[in-house]
Amino acid sequence: MTTIRAVEVHDVRFPTAAAGDGSDAINRGDYSATYVELLIDGPLVGAGFTFTNGRGNEITCAAVRALAPQVVGRSLEEIAAEPVAFWRSLTADPQLRWLGPEKGVIHMATGAVVNAVWDLRAKAAGLPLWQLLAELSTEELVANVDFHHITDALTPDAAAAILDKGRHGYAERLAQVRSEGFPSYTTSVGWLGYPDDKVRDLTRAAYAEGWRAMKMKVGGDLEDDVRRARIIRAEIGPDALLMMDANQVWDVDQAIAAMERLVEVDPYWIEEPTHADDVLGHARIQRAVAPVRVATGEVAANRVIFKQLLQADAIGVMQIDACRVGGVNEVLAELLLAAKFGVPVCPHAGGVGLCELVQHLAFFDYLRVGTSLDGRMVEYVDHLHEHFVDPVRTRGGRYLLPTEPGYSATMKASSVAEFSFPEGPVWR
Repeated sequence: MTTIRAVEVHDVRFPTAAAGDGSDAINRGDYSATYVELLIDGPLVGAGFTFTNGRGNEITCAAVRALAPQVVGRSLEEIAAEPVAFWRSLTADPQLRWLGPEKGVIHMATGAVVNAVWDLRAKAAGLPLWQLLAELSTEELVANVDFHHITDALTPDAAAAILDKGRHGYAERLAQVRSEGFPSYTTSVGWLGYPDDKVRDLTRAAYAEGWRAMKMKVGGDLEDDVRRARIIRAEIGPDALLMMDANQVWDVDQAIAAMERLVEVDPYWIEEPTHADDVLGHARIQRAVAPVRVATGEVAANRVIFKQLLQADAIGVMQIDACRVGGVNEVLAELLLAAKFGVPVCPHAGGVGLCELVQHLAFFDYLRVGTSLDGRMVEYVDHLHEHFVDPVRTRGGRYLLPTEPGYSATMKASSVAEFSFPEGPVWR
């Protein structure tokens, strides 16, 4: 039996705001992680985290400590035998649930804990997480999904049919991604706080490195957005993809009007064009801006929001986040919902360690759920990978398949010590 004996949580923050890294129409922050370690009687440590933007990370850390009693004393074997019961012990606690339910700080803390459990499960199995998931039986995968509140869109039987279909051609798809990697796009060229010359130089360098899909931030002054978009389009030519991200700053009518101007540079999608919870607003924008796709999901609170976005035909691209929702179990529900509605999944990444996590989810999605690369890409941002024991690897604008056991979530002990807040040397 592999029993979890203790939960340790660390408030880790990186001073990214000063350089404008991660800057967009609404966010100016210090990339941070609520970093969780699950300790057992042995050398393995389960690592997981949720991503925050600086101030407030201490609140998520406190929420993890509040959830810890639900984890300490449980064995991996017990969790694997009844995964939904374990998940609901975190999400449906009769008192802590009031702080959500299934949204916000308490749900992000749940994600950090659940991610750490899956990291420990994968390490105990000696497999990278994508492989652990992909090699589970259909019955085991379905048993890990909480279908509560989504059966009007996806039933267990429908999920099983999707996963059974995903068995066909699995070996061929695996051989393909082993040799070619997974399509990606970079956001590192277009942060809103970067001056024009830096945007131009970064775009030129990214194109030379093989990136053929790039994303810029919009939602500031519209004329500035148009000018910066023209700079990037001029550098990448007419055939590369240019995506845009407004980070929720526009009202619905404002988003439609802005895209009437920005359409001149042929954007592939407009991401988070309005408030993340405005399902009907997204649907109206999607109808107005088509064939430009609407993409959203990085701060969608839970699987129910995704269900509604899909039911309302509000998005042409679904973006999942490894940490915003309740960890791997809820992401499985989201991937299956997207497959049911035929919408491609392009995971949100960047921040602290999000690239490391979502690569596993994207490879699993292609290998067992979506089974097609059409429209699928993973976001890539060239920040902070050096702080991880098993950092993400890319080549020619594509993610390479992870090979080390676990969820690629383990941070270097030296980085945790240096950047812990407020006692770490960087912050003292």
